[in-house]
Amino acid sequence: MEDLYRENLLDHYENPRHHGTLEHADISHEESNPLCGDRIRIDVKLSEDGSRIAEIAFSGDGCIISQASASMLMDEVDCKPIGEVQKLERQDVLDMVGAPLTAARVKCAMLGLKVLKAGLYQYLVDHQK
Repeated sequence: MEDLYRENLLDHYENPRHHGTLEHADISHEESNPLCGDRIRIDVKLSEDGSRIAEIAFSGDGCIISQASASMLMDEVDCKPIGEVQKLERQDVLDMVGAPLTAARVKCAMLGLKVLKAGLYQYLVDHQK
């Protein structure tokens, strides 16, 4: 079973979903993990009423875990309501990854979620929603 999760991680790393940038994004946020150098930027276009993700993309560089988990996260949140995305937690991402991770690798896996939530939070504060 663990081999299936490793294959899935490798597939998302080699063939990332929603990879790239979005012009005229409503949200663009980037952060890095200073301990290992992983970097992720997430761009989001919201629906016309601002209630859901209409398009999402990520770019960056780093280890297999950071990039693959970001790809998995993009698949998970695409077209979802913002409220639902805000409820995602650490365990949700770990479940997506599916393979056991060391403490250092958990930080790699969480980078995408951290960037997405920070971007959403800033957007909501700026637009008072």
